[in-house]
Amino acid sequence: MELIQQLINGITLGSTYALIALGYTMVYGIVLLINFAHGEIFMFGAFAGLFIVTVLGISNLYLAILGAMVFSMGLGVLIEFIAYRPLRGSTRLSALISAIGVSIFLGSLMVLIRGANVTSFPRKELFTMKNIEFYGLSISNLQIAIILISAILMISLQLFVNYTKIGRAMRATSMDGDASILMGVNQNSIISITFAIGSGLAAAGGVLWGLNFSSIHPYMGLMAGLKAFAAAVLGGIGSIPGAMFGGVFLGVAETLGIAADLSKYKDAFAFAILIIVLLIRPTGLFGRKISKKV
Repeated sequence: MELIQQLINGITLGSTYALIALGYTMVYGIVLLINFAHGEIFMFGAFAGLFIVTVLGISNLYLAILGAMVFSMGLGVLIEFIAYRPLRGSTRLSALISAIGVSIFLGSLMVLIRGANVTSFPRKELFTMKNIEFYGLSISNLQIAIILISAILMISLQLFVNYTKIGRAMRATSMDGDASILMGVNQNSIISITFAIGSGLAAAGGVLWGLNFSSIHPYMGLMAGLKAFAAAVLGGIGSIPGAMFGGVFLGVAETLGIAADLSKYKDAFAFAILIIVLLIRPTGLFGRKISKKV
């Protein structure tokens, strides 16, 4: 029973990692860019949810998540337009440096606005906690809500990408950007939509993270973003199902490590697992090997 309890805790944490990882894998799949500012978008989403509850006085969880998603979608599109689009024809190193610069800027901006201290997240205003006892297991309704909301968002993304016109355009751009342009796809619009969707999912993850841990801070996106990036690479960066699986897998591994009294090393689990998987399978668990014609 203890093992099942820890698995539930790990899936709850991993669902948040998966939402963040989807942004990494979507952006890389379209423009081959590692958006290292994505962790800070996750952090801004959490603070946007805090603003909606404490300043606007909206005590509805779903409206808080939706508002945070809309704000972060706009932020993601703005970042893509200012920091990445002008560098699209340059080297990958230039875009990578720009992404790191945006990450540092956003983190410093939030410190300037809110200060560097930990801020309490208003969980009581958004959610009434209850524990459900089931055959010796103690599961909170909050854990169930986080897992269900994450699952709905991830399934919706998969359906959107596979069965909508925009989703087909995104897949076409990912497969062959030049050919998709010849077929009438507006590449700038598709890339902006990709950044918007990834940023919105990260914001939802930020609000759920605040609910789960009851606190947020300006540097929360650094380690969570790195772990989510590890999850995306673990699953096979560019693969949406891979990002989902990788996030949940890392969350479970981290939780089991804490349960085994190895909490001092919990941040190392993600990267140790990543190294092992990449040594065995460099493309990730769900990644496909791409052969280049010469």
